[in-house]
Amino acid sequence: MNGPSEAVQAARRRRVTGSVTTFSGSRLSIARRMARMSRAELAALVDISPTAITQLEREQYRPTTAVAAELALRLGVPGHFLQRSVSDQSIPASAAHFRSLRATPAISREQALAHAELALEVLFAVEDFVDLPPADLPSLKGYIGDISKADAERAAAEARHMLGVTEGPVPHVVRLLESRGVLVLRYPGDQFDRRVDAFSTSVTSRPVVLLSSMKDDKARSRFDSAHELGHLLLHPDAEPGSKLIEGQAQDFAAAFLTPAEQVIDDLPRNLDWDAFHMAKRRWGVSLRALVYRAHTLGLLSDSAYKRANIALSNWGTPEPGPLGPPESPSLLGAAVALLAEHGVTATELAQHGALPEEYVEMVVAAATDIRPKVRPTSL
Repeated sequence: MNGPSEAVQAARRRRVTGSVTTFSGSRLSIARRMARMSRAELAALVDISPTAITQLEREQYRPTTAVAAELALRLGVPGHFLQRSVSDQSIPASAAHFRSLRATPAISREQALAHAELALEVLFAVEDFVDLPPADLPSLKGYIGDISKADAERAAAEARHMLGVTEGPVPHVVRLLESRGVLVLRYPGDQFDRRVDAFSTSVTSRPVVLLSSMKDDKARSRFDSAHELGHLLLHPDAEPGSKLIEGQAQDFAAAFLTPAEQVIDDLPRNLDWDAFHMAKRRWGVSLRALVYRAHTLGLLSDSAYKRANIALSNWGTPEPGPLGPPESPSLLGAAVALLAEHGVTATELAQHGALPEEYVEMVVAAATDIRPKVRPTSL
């Protein structure tokens, strides 16, 4: 026997007038954007207006119990996920520096932002039990604005000094960011638009960096991380997306990873690929980045630089001389593993944060060398 028609089900929902006692608009927004739905698409599925979805996300009113249940069903989340938030921090698109802003559809950017907000929900739940490094990035306010390449060099040198990296290559850029309280993640590659590149934001209580899972290359990954660090330090309030802003972050990353006075003796004065490969292995940056660096430092002539770029384009990606897998974020995963050692399972953590366990598993990384300390508290 067939069940009630959709029209009958909608009528039944409208007859239910009791509202839920608690509801999280921020989590509704996260679930909707994670599902790559517009407000209009979700509204049509639940038989309410797009305006009502907007009002629910802004917590201007609470839905009926039936509508709340239908929202959870259509979004594929348990009902309790929509009842409360533990972080309640949103990341507006205007506050996120996407490297591929113009090439990425808005819905894909919104999904990436929702993933970052979800990660903050997981992190806040973890921090109820585990002490993680506090947000502690240095301030470079003197360089904010229309800075030159020389300014970017000086800013990078100051950042290296304040972050404790004075001589030689940066051993592990992602681990350095995590040690300063930055939440670093990679996109789940099988669920996200591959056109979404790295992005960062400092609008939340803890800075966030999301890295592409498509770049299976250590050198490019390190440069992406340093580029996003540049945004966090130089552009906390800047309008994202301009070529000027992106160029400043690129110049900062190059100087941060390969300080001019330290790398110059490792770079050739002509198109010597063996020398470039040696520099690549030492400094952990790509051939393309080193060729660009050699040119900007006046070591390579314009004609040699042009020939080098033709060769690099012919090789494509990945370029010759791979350095191994990309640097991976891991601090959050280590914290969850530490909780498990003390008897708090991922399931219990998910219940504590009113999160679907699969969301927790998606966000959490697997290992870390930084050992957080468990607080003397229990579930």
